[in-house]
Amino acid sequence: MDASHTLLKELTEAFGPPGHETEIAGIMRKHLRGLGEVTQDRLGSIICKQRGKSEEPRIMMAGHMDEVGFMVKGVTKEGFVKFLPMGGWWGHVLLAHKVRIRTAKGDVLGVVGSKPPHELQEDERRKVMDIKDMFIDVGATSYFDVKKRLGIGPGDPIIPEAPFSVMSNDRLYLAKALDNRVGCALVVDALRRLAKAPHPNTVYGVATTMEEVGLRGAQTSVAAVKPNVAIALDVGIAHDTPGSLGDGDEKLGGGAGILVYDASMIPNVKLRNLAIEICDKQKIPYHLGTVERGGTDAGRFHIYDTGVPSLVIFIPTRYIHSHSTIMDRKDDDAAVRLLVELTKRLDRKTVDNL
Repeated sequence: MDASHTLLKELTEAFGPPGHETEIAGIMRKHLRGLGEVTQDRLGSIICKQRGKSEEPRIMMAGHMDEVGFMVKGVTKEGFVKFLPMGGWWGHVLLAHKVRIRTAKGDVLGVVGSKPPHELQEDERRKVMDIKDMFIDVGATSYFDVKKRLGIGPGDPIIPEAPFSVMSNDRLYLAKALDNRVGCALVVDALRRLAKAPHPNTVYGVATTMEEVGLRGAQTSVAAVKPNVAIALDVGIAHDTPGSLGDGDEKLGGGAGILVYDASMIPNVKLRNLAIEICDKQKIPYHLGTVERGGTDAGRFHIYDTGVPSLVIFIPTRYIHSHSTIMDRKDDDAAVRLLVELTKRLDRKTVDNL
């Protein structure tokens, strides 16, 4: 288990749905110590300023700290927890999965439940169950008062309960929250390497808040950094499973992903081409990807002020926005290499030409 493996395990197992990223911020601060000057904006995004040979250009690289999660909406008189989603969830991936609720009294384990399938009508069986028809069972019984004993109430945050695991194919990691703790890990790993390699700029490694509910931390952190170039680090959708409708090359083991389109941003073409050129020359495995629905923090970065040349570098993953996501460690390594080499190329002349 190397440093990157350890970091991903620590980050993915930690608690951090949108608006509740404090635990992740603490982990990021710990790992960024000694790599630059660490500050925090007023929405909680972590910003690490690492000076290179020049104060400018300012290069921002950012992953978001939050994971898709839930929030307690209320507790029924019988003691079952009703909840609402924070981020995009599909009903099919929720039922019978464990979750963890964070309350003022401590963490509470529960399981997502619903009307038993044996009691569903035929038309109900053919539909995706709506989250409003689900509940979380935390052990409610006639003799156990959930509200009094556990202190669960509206506003308490909830995350999937799932450990980090290495699969039998030991290049593959299985975990919750790879979207987007892998982006946060890329920030740390890149800054570690850049601390030992001269770079002709000042790099800002950023871990943003509340991306899953509207790119909110992206909007405040880009205003704090005022970058000349911005790179969002996120996950992409692997199109290598049965029934996938993707037409692209996104697959586990495909290398670093360079996004050419998403619903929130079309990347700066010269910056995109520079990344491709670097991969070709340095023999870094890569592929190009698209996301027709959804976006990344770059959706806010690129329209800041009069505009910021922006790009998304991503890791292909299976089963995002679920309890169990799979990534290939070799793709992570390729993305770190690309990020470092790209940063080393972004001098004043190159950036002005973008």
